[in-house]
Amino acid sequence: MKNNLVTAFQSNWVSLVVSLIIIAGLVFLARKRVSFGNRVFIALGLGLVAGIVFNQTHLEFKSVSTIGTIYVNLIKMLVMPLVLILVINSISSLSSLGQLRKLGLKTIGWFLLTTGIAALIGLLVALAFDPGNGIAQAVPKDFKAREIPTFSQVILDLVPSNPINDMATGKVVPVLIFAIFVAVAIVHVGSKKPETVAPIKAFITSATAVIHQVVKYVIRLTPYGVYALIAAMAAKYGLDTLAPLAKIILTSYVALIIHFVLIFGGLVLLVAKVNPIKFFRKAYPTIAVAFTTRSSYATLPVNLEVITKRLRISPRIASFVAPLGATMNFNGCGGVWPAVVAIFVAKVYNLPLSVSEYALLILVSVISSIGVAGVPGPAAISTTVVLTALGLPLEGMGLVLGVEALIDMGRTAVNATGTTVTALLVAESEGEFDRAAFDRDEEDDLELATA
Repeated sequence: MKNNLVTAFQSNWVSLVVSLIIIAGLVFLARKRVSFGNRVFIALGLGLVAGIVFNQTHLEFKSVSTIGTIYVNLIKMLVMPLVLILVINSISSLSSLGQLRKLGLKTIGWFLLTTGIAALIGLLVALAFDPGNGIAQAVPKDFKAREIPTFSQVILDLVPSNPINDMATGKVVPVLIFAIFVAVAIVHVGSKKPETVAPIKAFITSATAVIHQVVKYVIRLTPYGVYALIAAMAAKYGLDTLAPLAKIILTSYVALIIHFVLIFGGLVLLVAKVNPIKFFRKAYPTIAVAFTTRSSYATLPVNLEVITKRLRISPRIASFVAPLGATMNFNGCGGVWPAVVAIFVAKVYNLPLSVSEYALLILVSVISSIGVAGVPGPAAISTTVVLTALGLPLEGMGLVLGVEALIDMGRTAVNATGTTVTALLVAESEGEFDRAAFDRDEEDDLELATA
């Protein structure tokens, strides 16, 4: 027993030393002015290689996982202040409540439309690939289906009863609603007595500048956090875990990539009239952080920087769309994934679905995606709702648990990118997209985060 502990301790130190050498190399690249996006990409590749080596050599990787967790916690630290301050700042800058209504309808409309399309793509790709073919019906003994909240409970969870407690417990939606109430009140009072709200507007403006500076500090750590997170993930699962369920992994990623390239790229090109290759290159930090953290909320600070500083979208639009997107825009988790799982489970249990049930699948996917928490895991709630609506056994979800986290990386990247695309579409329609600055910028302008 003692020898095993010593071996584990020594093994953990080996992985830590290797990781520190890699991190030192990333620091060296930063000093050599290698662009932020390239450093994140290099970190992701090094993390994947290191993680596979750790897995194959059976090295402990808890220390590496700890580095990644520290990075995620630092980002999560920013979420509540960002949601509260930026939403108030964004809405209070509007001249009328009519503008708020127009922005809200446009934003939510794009969210729901793209989620519906994502569900359709997930359905068609799953039917084409047939990922459940030949899969055994064994269900993990420790699988426990998540309880589906009642409609009344969903509504109650959205309503803030104690904003301070909601912030402390990480309930973003109630904090978002509270911020909207405060901001609307500022607009209302300000339309009658501007001098009354001038002090609070000045405070919110100053607080916004300060929180943006804190965000810049944390963003500097992104390449190191990305390395640690992807290394820990690869070390945990390795290559052997992927083999039995390779087909559902392939199906999910094909659907996600199709949605990413064709739908997002098409909207950027045809609606916003922007070069999609340039757009995705500028949005890469958001994609990378979402992929590695598996959290839309954790990606929010980076996404805000990307939307305003790289995509040249006004802070007013970014501060409204980004927090809302982290709350209810889930093309991957609420669109593609429930559709793929539903077709998978139907095949495994030999329960054929009709065309009308396919239509129901898409409709329920759109509805259930609203309010799915932007943290790793709760996409299972959305999937559970879809399976229940179609009369499929919930036990089927247990079959995909082994690879769910790996697929969640791609799902979250699609979620966050969808929010970025929506911000561009809304900003373009509102005349708050600086196209000239976007076209002019060729350098990796997120380097401003290190300024």
